Amino acid sequence: MNRTLALALSVVFHPLLIPTYLFGLVLYGLPQSMLTFPAESRWVIMAIIFFTTFMVPGLGTYFMYRNGFISSMHVENRPERNLPFFFTTVCFAVTSYLFYQEQIFDRLLFYIMFLITLSVFLVYLISFHWKISAHSVGLGGALAILFFLHTNLPENFLIYVIVAAVLIVGAVMSARLALQAHTPAEVYTGFLLGFLVGLGIWLLIG
Repeated sequence: MNRTLALALSVVFHPLLIPTYLFGLVLYGLPQSMLTFPAESRWVIMAIIFFTTFMVPGLGTYFMYRNGFISSMHVENRPERNLPFFFTTVCFAVTSYLFYQEQIFDRLLFYIMFLITLSVFLVYLISFHWKISAHSVGLGGALAILFFLHTNLPENFLIYVIVAAVLIVGAVMSARLALQAHTPAEVYTGFLLGFLVGLGIWLLIG
């Protein structure tokens, strides 16, 4: 794969952006009958997700970079990944708690955010010993959640979205390998971990 294309895919489908994409699909792509909050409040929820799962962790990582805690915004060095992932886990956990605590938010939103937070926390723990691919973990979890939503919607409602998601997952995983950011084991194990955690939504919702 061309290096420029690989970099573009890695940036566009950065792990911190996966929650925004996934919640955008849930809030604006699913039938309103599946959700329990007013349609007018969707943009507020999207703003919360974008701010707490992308802006704050992203700015936090930039602060770490500017102050010498990490040597690159890409966080290529495994030992340097622990602090950014810990901070991101805290940001995601706060968002999960907000969705859990406030009754206005649909339970589905909390369950999805909880599983995303769990995935990030596992990446944080694994990063003490191994450089698992956060891109693969995020995309694997998102794909599993899409499969769950598909089984609870009218036939073929999300089929084109899932096909597109599978193609994106394959392209991004190939991009991470082309950039030599990870070994094949780190990429494929990351996808498997994310997918298995994402399948936990069946256990939470039944």
